[in-house]
Amino acid sequence: MNEKYSCGTGKERYILRIEKDTMGEVELPDNVYYGAQTKRAVENFPISGISLPRRFIRAQGVVKLAAARANGALGLLDKKILKAVEKAALEVMNGTHDEHFVVDVYQAGAGTSQNMNANEVIANRAIDILRGEKGDYKRIHPNDHVNMAQSTNDTIPTSIYISAYEGLKEDLLPALKNLKSVLSSKARSFDNIVKAGRTHLQDAVPIRLGQEFGGYAEAIQQDINRISRASSALLYLPVGGNAVGTGINAGPGFRQSVIREIRKITGVNFRSCKNHFEGIQNVNPALEASSSLRGVAVTLIKISNDIRLLSSGPRTGFAEIILPPVQPGSSIMPGKVNPVMAEMLNMVCFQVIGNDTAIAYATQASQLELNVMMPLIAYNLLFSIQILANGVTAFTLKCLQGVKADADKCRIFADTTLAMATALNPVTGYSYAAEISKEAYRTGKTVKQVVIEKGVLDKKEADRILSPLKLTGK
Repeated sequence: MNEKYSCGTGKERYILRIEKDTMGEVELPDNVYYGAQTKRAVENFPISGISLPRRFIRAQGVVKLAAARANGALGLLDKKILKAVEKAALEVMNGTHDEHFVVDVYQAGAGTSQNMNANEVIANRAIDILRGEKGDYKRIHPNDHVNMAQSTNDTIPTSIYISAYEGLKEDLLPALKNLKSVLSSKARSFDNIVKAGRTHLQDAVPIRLGQEFGGYAEAIQQDINRISRASSALLYLPVGGNAVGTGINAGPGFRQSVIREIRKITGVNFRSCKNHFEGIQNVNPALEASSSLRGVAVTLIKISNDIRLLSSGPRTGFAEIILPPVQPGSSIMPGKVNPVMAEMLNMVCFQVIGNDTAIAYATQASQLELNVMMPLIAYNLLFSIQILANGVTAFTLKCLQGVKADADKCRIFADTTLAMATALNPVTGYSYAAEISKEAYRTGKTVKQVVIEKGVLDKKEADRILSPLKLTGK
C-alpha cells in the first residue's frame, strides 16, 4: 500500500500519494491516474502547454487494449488483470481520462514519456477497477502488465499511423470530397457564362466560368487520390517489433495476434509492417502522408487565391463572382466586406506547409535503430489533418456554396479581351493579328470592331470567328 498524506487546510486541503520508480520517490496528487514517470516529464518539459491530441490518445488506447488481449490469449496475462486493463484501455479510447494525459508535445525522445503516461493511466485506473489504491503496482504494473511485449519504439509509431489513418478517413477525405462536389456543382451551373481567361494575370482567350471551376474540382480530385494512396502506407504497423525490431520479450505469436486485435477494434485492415527493423528505424509512412497534405495545401492556396481575385472589387477589381458576406470587413471602412473564408484557408495551408517541413526534418533525423523525434511528427501530422479538415469544411459551407456569378461582368470581359485576336491567326497570320490587338488597345475598341472597320472580316464572319462562346469549345 502506498504512503499518503494530507496537505493544505480547509477548502485547500488535498491528498498526496508517494510513488516510486527506478529513480526514487515522487509526490503526486492522489486524484490523478498518471504516475511517477509522467510527473517527472511534466516537470522536465514545461515547454508549450500543448499535449498530443484526442485522436492520438485514442490510438494509444487501441494499442494497449490490443496488446492486453493478445497477451491474454497467449496465457501471459492473468484473466483478472486482463479484464481490468481492458476496461481501462477502453475508457482511454473513449476519452474518459484525457485530462490525465499531460505530457508536453516537446518531450523525451521517441515518446517514452507519452508511452509511460498511457501505461500509468491505464494501470492506475485498472487498479481502481479492482478496488485497489493508485500506485499499488504490485497488483498491476505499468511496465510489466500494461506495456507487456511492447516498447515506446513500436507503440508510438503504431499510434501515429492508426490516428493519422483514422483522421484522414473520417475527417479530411470527407471534407475534400464535399468540396469537390460543390465545385463540380458550381462548374455545371456556371457552364454557360463566358469570361476572359487570364495568363500571367494578363488578358487571355475566353473561357467559361464553369470550365474554370471544373478545373478546381479536378485538382481536388487528384489530391484526394494522392492522399488515398499515401494513407495506404499507414496501414503497415511496426507493433510487435518491440525495442529495435527483434520482438524481444514478446510471446510466440504476439506480433500476429496484436495486429488481429487492432483490426477487430478499429475495423480497419491494418497489417504488420514488412520489416520491423525498418519500421522502427524510420517513420516514412508519416512523411508520405504529410507530403500528400502539403500537396493539397498548395492546391487549396491556388483556389483560395483565385477566389479572392475573381471576387475582388466590387467596383475596382474583377468582380466576376460574388461571395456571401459573413462578417464586416473593416473596423474603419463602413460597408466593406472581405473574402475572409478564403483568407482563413490560406493561413491554414501555410501552416500545413510549415508542419510538413518540420515533419521532414524530424523524419530525416532517424539514427541507427530509432527515430527519436516521433512526438513532433505525431503532433504536426495530426494538427495538419485537423486544421485542413476544419478549414475546408468551413470554406465550403460559408463561402463556396454561396458563390454567385456576375454574368454581365464576365461577358464584358470576354468581349473586350485583347487575346480575342488569337482567333485571327488562321485568317491573318500571327503578326497581323498582333497589330490588330495593339490597335484595339490604343483605341479602346474591341478586336471585333477593329477587324470590321479595317475590312479584314465582314460582320457575319467576325461574329462567327470571334464568338467568345465558340472559342471556349462549346
